[in-house]
Amino acid sequence: MWRSIAGLAAALLVCAEAMAQAYPSKPITVIVSVAPGGTLDALARLTGAGMTTILKQPVIVENVAGAGGLVGFQRLTKSEPDGYTLMFSNLSMPLIPLLYPKSGINAVTDAAAVGQVATVPMVLGVSNKSGITDLASMLKRMREGSLKPDMGSGGPGTTAHLAEAIFLQLAKGKGELVQYRGSGPAITDLMAGTIDAVIDQTVTMMPLHQDRRIKAIAVSSAKRLSQMPDVPTFIEGGLPEFDYVIWNAYFAPKGTPKAVIATIADAISKTLDSADYKTQMDRMASQAPTPAERGPDALANLVQNDSKRLAAIAQSAGLQAR
Repeated sequence: MWRSIAGLAAALLVCAEAMAQAYPSKPITVIVSVAPGGTLDALARLTGAGMTTILKQPVIVENVAGAGGLVGFQRLTKSEPDGYTLMFSNLSMPLIPLLYPKSGINAVTDAAAVGQVATVPMVLGVSNKSGITDLASMLKRMREGSLKPDMGSGGPGTTAHLAEAIFLQLAKGKGELVQYRGSGPAITDLMAGTIDAVIDQTVTMMPLHQDRRIKAIAVSSAKRLSQMPDVPTFIEGGLPEFDYVIWNAYFAPKGTPKAVIATIADAISKTLDSADYKTQMDRMASQAPTPAERGPDALANLVQNDSKRLAAIAQSAGLQAR
C-alpha cells in the first residue's frame, strides 16, 4: 500500500512540474475588483503589460466590481488553480471578511499570495467648489461643527472607504461617507463639485491636482513628494496619526502549484526591475517593493499581519458595509 501511495505522490509531483514547465500556454486573466479608472486598475494594466512581455502570453485585465472586492474574490475562489486566473488587489482585501462575515471568505487562507508590486501614498483632495483651502482649517471647521464634508469612495471595503472612515475618526468631526461603484465615478463627482472630498492614492489624485481639476491638501507620505512639492503632508497639516499607505499585489486561487506561482512571481519581479516600470513608479509617486518585500512569502506575511491590524482599526472606526 505504501508503495502505491509513494507512487501516486511521485506522479503528482511530476505532473505539477510538467505543468509549470509548460506554463503559460494561453492568455492569463487578471481579476480587478473595481471599476476601470482607479489606481488598482491602472497598476494592474501597467504590470500586466510587463508580464505579457516576459511570459509571452497576453495578460488580460477583467474588471469585476462589486461589494468592496467581494465579488471579484468570490470569482477567484471558483477559478481553477492553474495560474490562468489571478486577482490583483490591495490593502482593502483583508477587510472583506470583516465587512462581509456571512460570505465565508478568509483573506489569509482562501487565496495564494503571489507578489506585491507597489506601495502608494494617499492624498486628500477637495473639490474646487468646496471652499476648503487647507487641512488645518478643514480640521478646525469640522471640530467646530461648521463643516461636515461629503467624502466619496469606491464603495464599502475599498482603501478610500477605510481611509476616510479613519480620517473622520482622527479628525474628531462628522462627515458623510458617500460610496460609489469604483473610484472613477467618485472622482468624477469630486471634479464636478457634487461631493467635497476624496482620499485616494497618488496615482489617481496627483494628475488631477496638477491639472487643477481638484485641490490636493495633504499627502500621507512622511515628507512632501517631489512630484507635488506644494502639497503638505498630513503631519504638517496637524494630523500626524494618518500615515496610511497602500500595498498592491497579485494573488492566485488556493491550491495553485508552487512552481506556477514562482513563475508568475519571477515575471512580476522582472517587471519591477525594468527601466520603464521604475520611470512609471516615479511618475506616480509610488514605490516598488524591495527584493526582500517581493514574492509569495513576504506577501502572505503582509496579508496575515494586516488582517489582524485592520480588524482593530475597522472596529474602532465603526467601519461597516452599507
